[in-house]
Amino acid sequence: MQSKRIAFPRFFFVSPADLLDILSNGNAPQKVMVHMPKIISAMDTLELLEEGVRPFAKGMHACVGKEYVEFTTDLKLMGKVEVYMQDILDTMRSSLRDISVKSLKKASEVDKGEWIAQDPAQVLLLINNIQWVMACEAGFKVVQGGDKEGMNKAWDNQKAILGGLIVMAQSDISKPIRQKVMCLITMDAHSRDIIEQLYKEGVSRADEF
Repeated sequence: MQSKRIAFPRFFFVSPADLLDILSNGNAPQKVMVHMPKIISAMDTLELLEEGVRPFAKGMHACVGKEYVEFTTDLKLMGKVEVYMQDILDTMRSSLRDISVKSLKKASEVDKGEWIAQDPAQVLLLINNIQWVMACEAGFKVVQGGDKEGMNKAWDNQKAILGGLIVMAQSDISKPIRQKVMCLITMDAHSRDIIEQLYKEGVSRADEF
């Protein structure tokens, strides 16, 4: 078992009994799925498509809340269990990266409620932070251009975004979407306070704080 743990280090976090079960069922990925939450945090199981001797992994179901993320490329679970487990991790990361690229573009093109409903929570939080950084940088440029109220305008914009999320949270939305909105509210309240501090302290460049 030590060699298997070295080959796939996440097996170090699995008990000997569970790892023995995983290894003994390695040729039947369907039977390994019960152990996914112990191997990959917040993942409940994979969506499998039975085809031939080994299935394809089509996406992943979260065990926190209720969310399904489809992989951007199908993954055939081939080889030894430690091999296809690493393939699962690689596909998970590449899929979230691909979805994030599309989400960043989508966030500025569609209604915010639609964006929140469509994309995975992890991606939403990442893109939300990217947008906040872009807003801060834009505010710095305005200040450097001679408008000392540049960060104040960015602060007002952040307050408007936060207000829109609060209104959304008060509306009739599903529980999974409400969880996303509440996370965004928590992050945006913190972001609002940071921009307020930047404005009040007269920060005009990113390297000043």
